[in-house]
Amino acid sequence: MKKFFEFVFVFFVGITTVFGQNQDTVNNSGYNQSKFSKGTMFVFWGWNRAGFSKSDIRFRGNGYDFTLNNVVAHDRPSKLSWDYINPSEVSAPQFNFRLAYFIKDNLAVVIAQDHMKYVMDQNQTVDINGHISDPTYAAMVHNGEVNLSDEQFLTFEHTDGLNYINLGLEKYKNILSKKDFNIFWAYGGGIGALVPKSNVKLFGNERSDRYHLAGFGLDARTNIDLVFWNHWMARVEGKFGYINMPDIKTTLNNKPDKASQDFVFYQVNFGVGYVFNRKIKN
Repeated sequence: MKKFFEFVFVFFVGITTVFGQNQDTVNNSGYNQSKFSKGTMFVFWGWNRAGFSKSDIRFRGNGYDFTLNNVVAHDRPSKLSWDYINPSEVSAPQFNFRLAYFIKDNLAVVIAQDHMKYVMDQNQTVDINGHISDPTYAAMVHNGEVNLSDEQFLTFEHTDGLNYINLGLEKYKNILSKKDFNIFWAYGGGIGALVPKSNVKLFGNERSDRYHLAGFGLDARTNIDLVFWNHWMARVEGKFGYINMPDIKTTLNNKPDKASQDFVFYQVNFGVGYVFNRKIKN
């Protein structure tokens, strides 16, 4: 399954070399359907699969300062259920929200939330360097490595979630225009803040589980949009980016303990939307 989503991501990144030459066309009824005109808006809701590069995670606090190297993590999609469309549970799965406004024909400013889930693989042994003063946890380190599988040393995840709140700019091009049906290709980039709800349990402390402004992100994205009857939208999107979080909370009660990490991520997103205020007359 992971290979499939990697293939889809590469496909949508590569598609930028194929499209982009079409000019606006007008159908026989005198309507120009092949553009998103200035002032058009759309909202979008969808779901994602995500992947993350290995990451070095540094932990600092009273009596310790150490780094776990090349930590492996994956996303955690919800099982297919009614939660994906249940209004009371719709934010539980990995989701994506978009609100776009076209400041020029086919050029949109997009406000977005990407709700990913980052889960450190528990069954792994990683290199560690630094110091730990607590003899119980220092004894878990053997030959510069620590085995995380029994969950006694650390559990670490951003599962409610890895929230990337971002502002982007996207350029749209029409690649197919038929009556009541259009296909648009778009590309762009964004920048934003990371506000994860990180579930962390370190050294047997009470689990830290709260929202916190932890860092920033950058991304490049491309998508294909199918527009039906000038308003209904179906989208598939590929996104690639970088996340840096220097201030991840690891304990409760506002203690100074924290972790920091940075990594590369990708997403494959799909979902539906609705287009407002679209002007299609010439």
